[in-house]
Amino acid sequence: MTLLIIGLLLFLGLHSIRIFADAWRSRQVALRGEGIWKGAYSLLALLGLVLIVLGYADARATPVALWQPPLWTRHLAATLMLPVFVLWVAAYLPGNRLRARIGHPLVAGVKLWALAHLLANGTLADLLLFGAFLFWAALDYASLRRRDRATGKTWPAGSLKRDLITVALGLAAYFVFAIYLHPLLIGVRVW
Repeated sequence: MTLLIIGLLLFLGLHSIRIFADAWRSRQVALRGEGIWKGAYSLLALLGLVLIVLGYADARATPVALWQPPLWTRHLAATLMLPVFVLWVAAYLPGNRLRARIGHPLVAGVKLWALAHLLANGTLADLLLFGAFLFWAALDYASLRRRDRATGKTWPAGSLKRDLITVALGLAAYFVFAIYLHPLLIGVRVW
């Protein structure tokens, strides 16, 4: 459990710098250069992610049950993951209306991903992992939207064609992940 906690602190701590210390971050980028900042940030974030994966795998080997979620919550989680993948695609595919409407679909998708997994899992490791990501994503989303309003940032309205491509790619990614990758990587069948 220690590795999981250290990984979460490192990964989410780094991803919280703009929430809590944006001015400090700007000074560091100006002082060290954007390339050095991004390189160090990426390496530390990768280390945090590796620690999360290793810590979560270790914690799952000896789970500490907090509650037993009803079976239907697994079906609800699988259903909630459909829009998560669409949101994640919307974050990277320009010209879609989801991006224009939501502003930060990647973070919105992380919130929904974490909530879905909290509903369907009841161990201490699940609470730490998904609870931490849900808490962070809620804070980050609010911070990002405040920053957008302060700077007047908007996104182009997008087109129906790009919306349809976004949804199609998101659903395709969902089914590939649910059918093949989730059982392979996580060891749990979605259905």
